[in-house]
Amino acid sequence: MNKTFNFFLVSDSTGETLDRIYLALKAQFPDNNYKIHHFAFMRTTTQTATLIEACKKAENPIILYTLVEKQTTNHIINECKTFNIPCFGLLDYLIPQFEKIFDQKATLKPSGQHQLNKEYYKKIEAMQFTLQHDDGQRLDTAVDADIIIFGVSRTSKTPTSIYLGERGYKVSNIPLVLHQILPEDIYKSKAVKVGLTIDPKRLSDVRKTRITILNDKKSSTYADISNIEKEIDEAKKLFNSKKIPMIDVTRKSVEESAASIIKIFEIEKQKIND
Repeated sequence: MNKTFNFFLVSDSTGETLDRIYLALKAQFPDNNYKIHHFAFMRTTTQTATLIEACKKAENPIILYTLVEKQTTNHIINECKTFNIPCFGLLDYLIPQFEKIFDQKATLKPSGQHQLNKEYYKKIEAMQFTLQHDDGQRLDTAVDADIIIFGVSRTSKTPTSIYLGERGYKVSNIPLVLHQILPEDIYKSKAVKVGLTIDPKRLSDVRKTRITILNDKKSSTYADISNIEKEIDEAKKLFNSKKIPMIDVTRKSVEESAASIIKIFEIEKQKIND
């Protein structure tokens, strides 16, 4: 029987960095069972005590942390030694090494990466644009996107767009419907275009689940495999005719799809610069 490991992600900020590292680790050891516990904005010994008590009650606890305040960090390390809890500080090695390379001391300021700088405001603007242009909304300004994502219903366009928006890309995602004709300006825009495709059987299963959740008895053709095959076939013909790169998302996570899209974006932009 596979073991269950309880991961405690401890950060003095939002914990976004830890989430990504946890997912990367989890992907390398898929045969285990995992539970995740978030302890964000950890800055006091009272919070530390709560963390350690939760670890003591959990099966196979592991702490991953990104903390820069020494007192809190040392307290967690000492408590983990006392109770034999595996504990890993992801910045503990990097910061001293980079202090040597840069020949200067780190600020050790919690949430330092979230200062209100130009990059931060760029991400906020990108997220606002992406949310406003979700699922085919505001086609008149979709051409102003950095990236336009096309795909039939339930190909993870929205979560992929939001993930990219959080990375600072302005994204418009447009659903493709059988025999629908989109404005030609969409295809002629300077935005990088990407088409999402998926295995018809997999899409049918996803749509059946969607129908069950919504308790929608009227969507008889929505999950029909022959209808789905037509949708995907027509979408692929469109992508080929417009020379839009395709990504098969059948076995891809949102993060993997987004990484592929970013790669396409970088290649297309490099072509323009060259």
